[in-house]
Amino acid sequence: MKITTRTLMLALMASAATLAACAKKTEAPSPAPAAEEVEPAPAEAAPPRADVDYAAVAASAVADPARPEEDRKDDERRKPATALEFFEVAPGMTVFEIEAGGGWYTELLSHAAGPGGAVVMQNPQGFLSFVGEQIKTRLAGNRLANVRQSLSNFDKFDASDASADLVTWVQGPHELYYKPDDGTSLGDPSASYAEIYRITKPGGAFVVIDHSAAAGAPETAGNDLHRIDRAIVVAMAEAAGFKLEAESDFLANAEDPRTIAVFDPAIRGHTDQFALRFRKPR
Repeated sequence: MKITTRTLMLALMASAATLAACAKKTEAPSPAPAAEEVEPAPAEAAPPRADVDYAAVAASAVADPARPEEDRKDDERRKPATALEFFEVAPGMTVFEIEAGGGWYTELLSHAAGPGGAVVMQNPQGFLSFVGEQIKTRLAGNRLANVRQSLSNFDKFDASDASADLVTWVQGPHELYYKPDDGTSLGDPSASYAEIYRITKPGGAFVVIDHSAAAGAPETAGNDLHRIDRAIVVAMAEAAGFKLEAESDFLANAEDPRTIAVFDPAIRGHTDQFALRFRKPR
């Protein structure tokens, strides 16, 4: 066969095209653009559930046979079943208990949260001189296995952001205005409420019980009488971002003048107290 110049040129062009096609197939694909990292949303608290009988959970915690008999002596005046039902505490919850003291409520919250839940028992370091031995007895032998102790002021909690389904503060917000002789503080009021908001999960609850001061009483009642005007608590919690959801008068006492110290023998153990439940928006 006679090979012309034109035939040779066509053959060379076809060969070049074939090599180019092969080279294209073997090229490594361009890497896909990296996905933008997204900050995970904080875990939300489980909303109050219609299928949870909060009254039954509370009654079971109060009746738990492991509960110390010494604790039961205060049940009549402190109404623990009603309080726990108002808390809307349920099995599996993580509870941060501010100013737990010797652990009277810690015991109940531990039973209510159950083995799938957790309770943080918080106190300021300075409180140990008053309740340290009670706490040791309460937690001895890992008897309350779902409880851990935490020591801090009220404006710097030992807890992660959005880590608590429920935060409680029983007979405590007035302490923010207590002025010890040595001039120390248990926490800046605004910063303390901001901390509570920080550690509460979106949708979680913050529940307060405290000794009532007379309406319009100044913040200094917290130091002078160990009481606080309910309106101050509402204003501070709402300024931090919480929404008032419910209140209860189960610890009200119309016979309390609200103008004497809570340690006065005429009223000690029977003060007029308010109960408020706030919710952190989702």
